[in-house]
Amino acid sequence: MTRGTGITYVDGPRLRRALLAAADWVAAGRDELNRMNVFPVPDGDTGTNLCLTLRAVAQALRDLGDAPLPHVTATLAGASVRGARGNSGMLLSQFLLGLEEGLGDRRTASARDLARAIGRAFDRLEGSLDDPVEGTILTVAREAADEAARAGEEPDLTVFMRRLVTRAQQALERTPQLLAVLKAAGVLDAGALGFVRFLDGVKRLIEEGQVAQGAVDRLVPHAAAQTEVEAARDFQFCTEVMVRSPSLPATVAARHALRRLGGSIVVLQTGDLLKAHIHTDAPDAVFALGASWGSVESTKAEDMRAQRRELLTKRPVAFVADTACDLPDAVVFEQGIGLVPTQLILDDRVYRDRLELTPPEFFERLRAGQDATTSQPTPQAFEEAFRDAARAGEHVIAVVVARALSGTYASAEAAARRLDPDARCITVVDSRSASLGEGLLVLRGLELAAAGEPPAAIARELARVRDQSGGFFTVDSFERLVRSGRVGRVRAWLGTRLNIKPIMALSLDGSIDPIARARGRRALERRVLERLDRVLARGPQSLRLGVAHADIPEFAEQLRAELVTRYRPKQCLVSPITPVIAAHAGIGAWGVFYQVEDGTNG
Repeated sequence: MTRGTGITYVDGPRLRRALLAAADWVAAGRDELNRMNVFPVPDGDTGTNLCLTLRAVAQALRDLGDAPLPHVTATLAGASVRGARGNSGMLLSQFLLGLEEGLGDRRTASARDLARAIGRAFDRLEGSLDDPVEGTILTVAREAADEAARAGEEPDLTVFMRRLVTRAQQALERTPQLLAVLKAAGVLDAGALGFVRFLDGVKRLIEEGQVAQGAVDRLVPHAAAQTEVEAARDFQFCTEVMVRSPSLPATVAARHALRRLGGSIVVLQTGDLLKAHIHTDAPDAVFALGASWGSVESTKAEDMRAQRRELLTKRPVAFVADTACDLPDAVVFEQGIGLVPTQLILDDRVYRDRLELTPPEFFERLRAGQDATTSQPTPQAFEEAFRDAARAGEHVIAVVVARALSGTYASAEAAARRLDPDARCITVVDSRSASLGEGLLVLRGLELAAAGEPPAAIARELARVRDQSGGFFTVDSFERLVRSGRVGRVRAWLGTRLNIKPIMALSLDGSIDPIARARGRRALERRVLERLDRVLARGPQSLRLGVAHADIPEFAEQLRAELVTRYRPKQCLVSPITPVIAAHAGIGAWGVFYQVEDGTNG
């Protein structure tokens, strides 16, 4: 979306960018939303659910690329249903489905068209509620839709969005007056705030040309942990079921059938797909009901009472990593890992790795010939992450990219010394690796913490596992290595002419050593597997593997299948490498990381 005023219409590419910006701005406020979540139950997950819902939408839109408006809205609708999480995510998905219906097959939309579509979106949201309650997203969405109708004659969408956001913010500020539980906790409604952030993300993109950096953290008390559950809403499980059938029940009929099983019911339906959300004590009965409607595609039942117990006490250990860990977003969200973004410089603009520039977007820019440089996170960025993690955990363990490869470790150590000079609450671990070599180490740490291991023992075990693990990787082109100064031009020219690819390994200190060469990808894969056979010859009983790749997903999945068949690991992740690594490795690069967890410190 272009910067400044004078925007008279939205088309497919503009709406796509607006939705990506909205998703990013909601994600930036995730922790604040979680802390404010007291209604309908204080389970502290509104921010996470909204982020996961919008992450599914954003990923689908990134995969789609620029496309006509009807294609964008159809993609938006399908992804929002499949990705909807929790009560808040389901309600936002209803709004997005209504937006698609309201825009129809238009290829461009004016303010008047958007006003009608937003009105339809609100109608769909309101109509989906089995028990409408004011002081929630319902109130804010209604007032936003009303302002959209009033602003429909505005010729400039910049003014249109400013009016919507201003009216929505005013409605948000009134939510405690309408809902007693909010007033008692001294907070705004979390779902309503998430909706306002969604609209505000679009406005910020129009006004600033980019999403503003950093979460707005008001340091509110963790209201979700301090609020009692109303007896009428005290069900145990937040339950979801998604079914597919050409003859689904009507939404109203589905809601009616669910009423006997619980409350907080929301039903989404688009085409032959239906997704139902309910708070219940009988999730199996919900799943059985879903099975009677069609083929069950997915189910979920989360124990809200257990979630609340977790909110009342800090975790013993919280984990932080940098974005070079290459762990998938879903793992980061679900495990509560704090991510510190490294920095990427493109066309004199600094991007926060993964947060403001995703791998698919960066690969597209590389193919267009853009150059990029990288920079380590600042100590201040680590300080912010450590403070956030300290709210959730008694002790913070940061696992970071190898000190031999980056100044990231130095930034993390500097931040830790500043916040914790006696080293009592923050431990920084040098992964002596990168990409999934770092990420797999974080996963092992999470397992140890869940098993009740104390921080010092976790740090020792991570060091032991690190020293018996490693990785092999290669590049498809020498171009990025030449630009970064890691390979000379003559050597690169010869390698390119002869189709020779290097095989590199991580040394014990985390530096990179060239160890072999091969001609062509098949020979390269064979040589890497031969190397793996040697290092895993003893047949470890507890093994994790990871495949990281730069925009070659089909090859990566094929390699994953081969690794699983060959080595039978307990886990084998596949992930695109983050832009800050791709800036040096280039498109077509790939690597295999192995983590041997056999043995003990005893």
